[in-house]
Amino acid sequence: MSVRRKNDEGSPHCDRRRQAPERSAGQLTAMSHRFVAIVLLLAGGGIRADESAGAIVAQAALDQVGVTTNYDPAYRRLEFPNGDVPISTGVCADVVVRALRETGLDLQQALNIDMHAHFAAYPANWGLSRPDRNIDHRRVPNLRRWFQRKGWALAISDAASDYAPGDVVSWALPNGRPHIGVVSNSRTASGRPLVVHNIAYGARDEDVLFVWKITGHYRQPVAAPGTSGA
Repeated sequence: MSVRRKNDEGSPHCDRRRQAPERSAGQLTAMSHRFVAIVLLLAGGGIRADESAGAIVAQAALDQVGVTTNYDPAYRRLEFPNGDVPISTGVCADVVVRALRETGLDLQQALNIDMHAHFAAYPANWGLSRPDRNIDHRRVPNLRRWFQRKGWALAISDAASDYAPGDVVSWALPNGRPHIGVVSNSRTASGRPLVVHNIAYGARDEDVLFVWKITGHYRQPVAAPGTSGA
């Protein structure tokens, strides 16, 4: 029997079995490169942890372009931890969740732990009485609150130079709906960073940083709290 629910964008959807994502040879190569980067990060070598993590996140977001080719807000029952919908699809939040997992941070688990301990601190937009590990991390307002609570929030700026690869940015779209993406390591000719996001057509690397009203700017701290409580 299907269960119909709504996510933060108000789209009806029903439960489906989770399909294990398949990774191409190119994805596996990119993953190995990120693994080496993480090893170097842990080994030190004079590399700032925040910059290295940002480069990993930015590349992990770019790796989704051409792989995640659809947008699907359907509610699905996920494995836990590290649960995911098929890599070919997802919503804007999935771009962020997948990219940050390459640094070892599983936002599905992190939000679930923090929401169990501090449920009242999170938005009450969906009429829920308890956390739902299948969908909480896929909702932009919840991600924004977690980033704020864990010390990731930076000042919102209209200067392109303030946005570094791997930063997370959220917006309010003209219709009022929330949106989120990852700052890319690609730039326009004028130096403005592109952003990897999924807004109905799959993951794309586009010049949208200042297209909509920015509501949040987040960067992983050097000593990130990970999945610890508040």
